[in-house]
Amino acid sequence: MIAVGIDVSKSKSTVAILDSYGTVLATPFIMAHTQAEMNALITRLKELDGPVTILMEYTGHYHYPVLKKLQDEGFPVCVVNPYQMKKYGDVEIHKAKTDKKDAIRIATYALEKSYKLVPYSSMEQKYEDLKFLSRQYRQRIDYVAKLKVQLIDLLDQTMPGITKLLELKSRNPEKCALLLFIKRFKSFDEIQRIGKTRFLSAYSTLMKKTSDRFAPKKGLAIYELAQDSITTRGEDPYIWSAQEQCVDLLAASQNAADETITQMQNIAETIPEYNVLRAMRGVGDRLGPIILAEIGDIRRFHSGKALNSFAGNDAPPYQSGQFESKNRHISKRGSSALRKACFEVMQALKLTKPQDDPVYFFMIKKEQEGKPYNVAKMAGVNKFLRIYYARAMELYR
Repeated sequence: MIAVGIDVSKSKSTVAILDSYGTVLATPFIMAHTQAEMNALITRLKELDGPVTILMEYTGHYHYPVLKKLQDEGFPVCVVNPYQMKKYGDVEIHKAKTDKKDAIRIATYALEKSYKLVPYSSMEQKYEDLKFLSRQYRQRIDYVAKLKVQLIDLLDQTMPGITKLLELKSRNPEKCALLLFIKRFKSFDEIQRIGKTRFLSAYSTLMKKTSDRFAPKKGLAIYELAQDSITTRGEDPYIWSAQEQCVDLLAASQNAADETITQMQNIAETIPEYNVLRAMRGVGDRLGPIILAEIGDIRRFHSGKALNSFAGNDAPPYQSGQFESKNRHISKRGSSALRKACFEVMQALKLTKPQDDPVYFFMIKKEQEGKPYNVAKMAGVNKFLRIYYARAMELYR
């Protein structure tokens, strides 16, 4: 057996080649992620005498060009979690970290652990597309949250207290009462200038466009607030411009997020286990595609316990001598996005209180046993993932 260790970085990699005795067949060398240099490596690997095992670390998306090229040429490529390699390197007394040493360390790991390495197999394109869109959706939502904070900060200077009367709802921004109000009136100073009668008339007309059924009744309260408030930059055209830009960006970002979720729903509906997931209580049109995207192909897990471990929702046993821990925290070594989405499902169950749902009753049982609020919810997540695994696997048996 010949082990090839590849330490991947952006646009280049360091490659080390060892034989079955650990002898260095090729001094670690740098390879750019170009067709010419990749072809040179492939030619070199084909000239080697013996089966080749190639190992690299997960590195976001940097390792994909190397992985794809080597797989297209028929080489079995294994991919390992970087944390495993870090722990493997911790056994060294005199630690040193360079790209060349890392490449040799990866190749040595491939030799020692060859019995349990499994060649990487790309998931179906649908799962890959879902995962990609899920990352895009999270970025859009994170940006929406930042814009909300920025907008509220601006409103504290032009319309202090307005968010207590009109909620900042980014869903369907074209009909959000607060966003429409900001675009029309800009500041409390302008409301004071136009007077009570004109304001209430303009406000009543504006609120016909909103989806907030309570907003039309708040005109007088807003006018009284404008009269009592002290603005710090109410007559500043620069902050008016900043507010308008923030509103436009918020609307555009939310619309982009909604479009991404729609794309995810269209893909998810073509995957068999999505119907199983959507049939579970607490899973809606938004959380369903996100959970499916994070889990991927359910068949790659050998049990519900493995799925919980993937989510970082497992509590590995800890025992030494006569001591055995009975109170362990979850590992959190897994998909934080999957844990977050499942936690939101638990929140939905707490709100809706479905009387025939086993996950909800299990969560309530844990709370009655004295478990803290969040601990009971994560226990519910554990049961939720186990039930989903069992139901989804029935489709493929």
